[in-house]
Order: sequence, then C-alpha cells, then structure tokens
Amino acid sequence: MNKTTDIFDQLKEKYDEMGQDVHVHLEGLLHAKPMNYWDYIQTDALLSLQVQRTQHPDEMVFIMYHQINELLFKMILWEINQVANHPELTTTFFASRLMRISRYFDMLSSSFSIMAEGMEVAQYMKFRNTLTPASGFQSAQYRKIEFASTELINLIDNRFRATIDRNTPFEHAYNHLYWQAAGKNYQSGDKTTLLRLFEQRYMDDFLVFMKTYNTKNLWTRFKELPEASRMNPELVAAMRHYDHTVNITWVMAHYNAAAAYLESGNTKVEATGGSNWKRYMHPSFQRRIFFPDLWSAEELADWGKE
Repeated sequence: MNKTTDIFDQLKEKYDEMGQDVHVHLEGLLHAKPMNYWDYIQTDALLSLQVQRTQHPDEMVFIMYHQINELLFKMILWEINQVANHPELTTTFFASRLMRISRYFDMLSSSFSIMAEGMEVAQYMKFRNTLTPASGFQSAQYRKIEFASTELINLIDNRFRATIDRNTPFEHAYNHLYWQAAGKNYQSGDKTTLLRLFEQRYMDDFLVFMKTYNTKNLWTRFKELPEASRMNPELVAAMRHYDHTVNITWVMAHYNAAAAYLESGNTKVEATGGSNWKRYMHPSFQRRIFFPDLWSAEELADWGKE
C-alpha cells in the first residue's frame, strides 16, 4: 500500500464515521484558497481592536498590554479546562499542563516592567481619567482562573471564612469573595459603580462557572491523584511555584506597577474604579492561597510579606 492510498483510506474512514462522502470533501479542496498566515491568525481583525479614547500615545501601550494579558488568560483557562475535564487524569498529564500554565504566569509577571517603566507618568495620569470607572479589577477571565484553580473557600474574604462551608449557597459565597472588598462597603452594604457594572455583566456567568469548577478545579483534581503522585517532590514544587507566582509574584508586580503611577506625585490618587487597591491587591491582606496544604505553618503566616 503506497502512502497516497493509506492517507485516502484514513480520510475515508474519518468521513464515513461522520456520515460524510469523502469525495465531496476532496472535491472541495480543489476550490479552496491556499492558507496564509494573516488569514489563519486573523491579523487584520486583531490589529483593529486597539481603539484609543485620547490622543496620548502611551494609551496605546496601556490598551495593547491589557489585551495581551487577556489573551494569556485565555491560554491559561484553555489548559486548566483540559485538566478539569480529563477522564483519566494522570500525573504526567497534570504536571505538563501545570507547567504550561505556570510559564504563562511567569511571562505575565516578568512583563510588568512594560507597565511600570513603559509609559510616561504625565500621560498616564491624563488618559486614566477617561477610563473611569473601568478597572483591571473587571477582568472576568482572571476571576475564572481563580475559580478554576482552587476550592471556593480559599477565595473567600479572610474575615468571613469561618462562616462559610460547602453547604453555603453559591450566591452567598460569591458575595463574600475576597475581591468584593475592593468594591463594597461591608458596613453599609453599598457597592461601587465598578462592582455593580461588573456584576451586571458577569455575575450569572460566574455563578455557573463556580458551580462547574467546584469539584474539578486544579486543587481538587490534584488531591484525586494517587498518594505517591501527591508526594512527588517535582509535582509539589510545580504546584507551589504556580501558587506563589499567581498569588504573590504576579500580584506584587501589579501592585508595584500601580504604585509607580498612583503614588508618583505629592498627592496620592485612587485607582480608576475607585477601589481600595492596596488592601485589595496586597497578598498579605487577603491571603489568596490556592493550595494551602502544600505550605508550612510558617510559610502561611508570612504569606506575601517577603
């Protein structure tokens, strides 16, 4: 059997399983245009998405940088989804996808110099006012990464964790997530415009996503692996690296970049969404830890202080 015949037989088998005539599909190839890079990547569409609200050149840097972040967030969710839905999860598969995810976050962490040093403060302080009340806080994909990485209790505001367990309704847990503190006054119960708009757009989606990943997030799936795998030093190190990178390294890079601009002058200013960004962002306040059992008591006590 020659190579051409072998390929045809494989194609026929493929389309027979789909109830399709292989000859029709082959004839279609006669009329198809050749593939090129710009059509495959959709370059023109991608490069048309950067729309400034001001005439300040550095606003373009700000827009593109955040769009790149969102693309990387999509890649991370793509990898997490494969782990979450793998029918026969193996240690090898889990570790390989975890390292992919970690590399994406390593890239995100190292890229913050683009924000911290890549824009003129004077320009940023002008164009930022046109963004109000929008904020990076409103990245729905980042929230989904958190939901898909750990059990919900680890994302609850530290002040309320003792009152929430697996029997708590998802709606109640949602209202006590750590990031609610950035847009909600717990004494009055009032929500900022930042949070209200965010919830109008995404809350229903979040509740479905929270329920979906409640039993198949990365932490839960890790604990389903054989004990020997859960004790594997390399896998444990990879889990710790991901946890530390997302919840300390990346967060602090973001925190320091924000401080470089918001505290650059004599007058300290609020974040664009009006959030208490320091208390919301700094890991020592909210103690976001995806995999708490993989850290010592001393490490947990000093979380975010290094």
